[in-house]
Amino acid sequence: MTSAASGIASPVGVVAGGGAMPFAVAESLAARGITPVLFPLRGACDPVQVEKFRHRWISVGQLGRAMRLFREEGCRDLIFIGTLVRPSLTEIRFDIKTLRLLGNVIRAFRGGDDHLLSGVGRILEQDGFRMVGIKDVAPDLLMPEGCISRAWPADNAKGDIERGRAVLAALGPFDIGQAAVVIDGHVVAIEDIEGTDALLARVARLREEGRIRAATGRGVLVKAPKTGQDLRFDLPTIGPRTIEGVAKAGLAGIAVIAGNTIAAEPQAMIALADAKYLFVVGLSA
Repeated sequence: MTSAASGIASPVGVVAGGGAMPFAVAESLAARGITPVLFPLRGACDPVQVEKFRHRWISVGQLGRAMRLFREEGCRDLIFIGTLVRPSLTEIRFDIKTLRLLGNVIRAFRGGDDHLLSGVGRILEQDGFRMVGIKDVAPDLLMPEGCISRAWPADNAKGDIERGRAVLAALGPFDIGQAAVVIDGHVVAIEDIEGTDALLARVARLREEGRIRAATGRGVLVKAPKTGQDLRFDLPTIGPRTIEGVAKAGLAGIAVIAGNTIAAEPQAMIALADAKYLFVVGLSA
């Protein structure tokens, strides 16, 4: 438990992007007796799923309105979770509060997703809010250490895992991506702005085109936070869709950093990995 986790104040504000994770976080909070209040982002969060929870809609660029709603709902502690396609500055309609902070907002936009989220987080903390992470509010959603599938990584896969970790550590300062695919010691693909699903689809296509000649069932998807990343924001995530992508890419399995990777729908993910004879392993940080 982190120091922030021991002092979490109910209710907790969940700034919700796309995907299933905002709702998993809300359910985890509720199960521990902490009231979640969702602040779904227009154009990103599922409008049907969000109806199951107490919520107030917000928009990118409307910091003044968002802060007012956070206070109205009594949310001091906030977490950002879920996917979001980053808009350009010219597409955003700023409110007066955001315009007053425009210099800080522009600086936040100049960089990768971690830089953007941590920049916005600093703006909110300067206004009296506290940004927290998955470790603080929903640690049960984090990948444990060790192999959670029936299949285990073979010796060749262990070498690929170490190569993948080294590559990601070297690329981390450039805020590029959080995933790499390594096959028989060769780095064949790095995650870019398209994300992990597109990375795996690219590897599958390279196999189909004969650009990757290694036999299927070899190679590893390695995911890790970026070097120096603020671990309250934008943690790597795996789930059933990741398993499907790894299977189609002809890889042997997945290796991620335990405690610093979100495991979405873990039971479904493990069942699918076992059905496809893939390994899923959590590595020590």
